[in-house]
Amino acid sequence: MQLDWISQMSTRTFVSTTLGLLVASAVCVSGSATAPLMAQEAATKDTRTADQRIDQMVDRGIEFLRTRGQSDEGAFSGETGAAVTGLCVRAILEHRPEAVSADPVIAKAIKYLESKVQPDGGIYATGSKHRNYETTTAAMALNKANKDGRFDSQLERAKNFLKDIQWDEEEGAEPGDTAYGGAGYGSHSRPDLSNTAFLIEALHDLGTDPQDESIQKALMFVSRTQNLTQHGNDTEHADKIGDGGFYYTPAAGGQSKAGESADGGLRSYGSMTYAGLKSMIYAGLTPEDPRVNAALDFIRNHYTLDNNPGMGAQGQYYYYHTFAKALDVAGLEVVESTDAGPRDWRMDLINKLEAEQQEDGSWVNREAERWMEGDRQLVTAYCLLALKHARK
Repeated sequence: MQLDWISQMSTRTFVSTTLGLLVASAVCVSGSATAPLMAQEAATKDTRTADQRIDQMVDRGIEFLRTRGQSDEGAFSGETGAAVTGLCVRAILEHRPEAVSADPVIAKAIKYLESKVQPDGGIYATGSKHRNYETTTAAMALNKANKDGRFDSQLERAKNFLKDIQWDEEEGAEPGDTAYGGAGYGSHSRPDLSNTAFLIEALHDLGTDPQDESIQKALMFVSRTQNLTQHGNDTEHADKIGDGGFYYTPAAGGQSKAGESADGGLRSYGSMTYAGLKSMIYAGLTPEDPRVNAALDFIRNHYTLDNNPGMGAQGQYYYYHTFAKALDVAGLEVVESTDAGPRDWRMDLINKLEAEQQEDGSWVNREAERWMEGDRQLVTAYCLLALKHARK
């Protein structure tokens, strides 16, 4: 999560992509004229399907978390309270649902999450300033583990807690306020799109109807984070950039982690745009809605897996996580990239994550540690969650 503290591709195209990577590697190693032939021979021997490639990455990633990522008390990156533990549990169970009853690592982690359940229904460390983030990730993990209904009561209370800390009339915010409908780290911190996207996803995951008042309030906030005028963004920033992408927050004067344009516009960037698209779909918007169309235009114009558009290496793995979720829930098989033509985004993601996986099975951002992306537990969870959405 971005925090202040922390048309299917053809076989021919797949082989061509793999060959290109192998050729580059072989030339660097040998520099000989036979390297391309060696690379081609190696490429033709790789007959794995996309799912087989995902399975191999997932097995290694889960093994890393199981054997090297968990503390004695059951936490993953326990300094984040329930947050990263929730993400890791959800990531493992997305691929191995049977682990909820068969894996002592999961049992231990769930016990840790249960220890963070508070009297107000939230799931967070005592004294936490990140109650929304912790509760959303923990609730989605427990919901995935709720095979026998044993967490029903806790999940209902968590859902009500999340609605209670959303910025609305109870916090003194009115519909015309830029903070209205959003979620921040906790009820009294400035709301932002990342926390609001987690709020909407958690409410959706817990069975909340898209037309529920809480989700429609959140949609008002999300619309104000989009660089699009006349469709919900009534702030002073609405018409200054107009590329259909999303920025961090319109509240308290507005902010984009990608900076501002010369006239004070808030620059769009990749991870927030995919978070915004996903949130709008969960809030019931269809592809015909101008807000969805504008977001897809930004995605087509800035399609890449080389970086987080507008942010470079910063937040790159959070970007992969929102990229995969948003395109999957949008029902897109192909992105019609402006620069590169039709792209099978799933295969592009598989190729990228396969190339970036570390020898120990983890993933980590070696170029930019901002937003905790130097934390292997967090980044590995992001990648495992992304790979879940890369399956067809």
